[in-house]
Amino acid sequence: MTILHVGLIGLGEVAQAIHLPTLADLHDRFRIAGIYDVSPSVTALVRSRHADVRVFPSADALIADPAIDAVFILSPDETHSRYVRLAIQADKHILLEKPACLNLREMDELLPLLEGYGKVLFVAYMRRYAPAYLAAKAELPPAHEITHARIHDLISLGTEFMRHSQQILYPEDVAPDLRRAGAAAREALYREVVGADAPADLVQAYAILTSMSCHHLSAMRELIGEPKRVIAAHRTNGGFNSSIMFDYGHYLCQYQAVIDKIGLFDAMIEVRSDQKRVRIIYDTPYIRSLPTRLEIAERGEDGVKQRILGPYYSDAFAAELKQFHRHVQDGSRPKTDLADFRRDLMLWAEIADRMK
Repeated sequence: MTILHVGLIGLGEVAQAIHLPTLADLHDRFRIAGIYDVSPSVTALVRSRHADVRVFPSADALIADPAIDAVFILSPDETHSRYVRLAIQADKHILLEKPACLNLREMDELLPLLEGYGKVLFVAYMRRYAPAYLAAKAELPPAHEITHARIHDLISLGTEFMRHSQQILYPEDVAPDLRRAGAAAREALYREVVGADAPADLVQAYAILTSMSCHHLSAMRELIGEPKRVIAAHRTNGGFNSSIMFDYGHYLCQYQAVIDKIGLFDAMIEVRSDQKRVRIIYDTPYIRSLPTRLEIAERGEDGVKQRILGPYYSDAFAAELKQFHRHVQDGSRPKTDLADFRRDLMLWAEIADRMK
């Protein structure tokens, strides 16, 4: 099996909690060969845990190095499109954390660069590779029989889970000017979608779409197809909570997001027909290998029969990395690529318009 030499750009909480340990576990497929982060303290911490890794002075140098086979772009969202551009030009395989970019203008500047690009560009939507999700696709009722779908993310942010379960370094040595510039660039990209004069809560609502709701909305599109339109979208709690209704012709799909500080995680996708209910249940991804499960209830002549598939302890992040490696090995194209992600951006823009 080919071992890919991986360079990581960005060593924040998801890199520390998920990607670095998962790559280490999959040592028969990956070798962590290079790292770059703007924080010297985070870089030193990761270097202390991975003694043979090479520290690069810049992201550009890491991407350009011929010893790096695949670039993992785990940096702040506003930097993604720049690093994707450089990695395509350097002819590297790319694993790109969601969101791939923040608006359609960025995406439409990237897509032409793929002409003649022969490597794998994989957008990391781990929920679409979770075992319970893949099993659900085989259990769904026929599309014409679906009567309703509902999805919810009633959750707390990842920090609420990670601070109790593992040691994550949140650096204090990143230059304040760099932090401010990043935040300003990120907001400017949001405002290209929601409008220059949009209220702060609408900007926040769009940020939540790109950072959190994106997982389930992308999973929704693969599972039951593209919605015909967004019927309604409403935001509350300063933009941290949202309720959205999608038109699927003969049925509706309702999505609800609630973000609080309670420290609980309740995430689910449910699809119903008159005879069957299929429900995927997720736990927080920020604690590795917590189980997902699939619940199926089906009407029979002698009453309702229920089945539970799982719990699946196979980690969704590990599953997506294995799939990424498989694409590199056989030259196939991932289902989560830039063209697929563009449809997410189109949907988010429509949601933002409805929220106005």
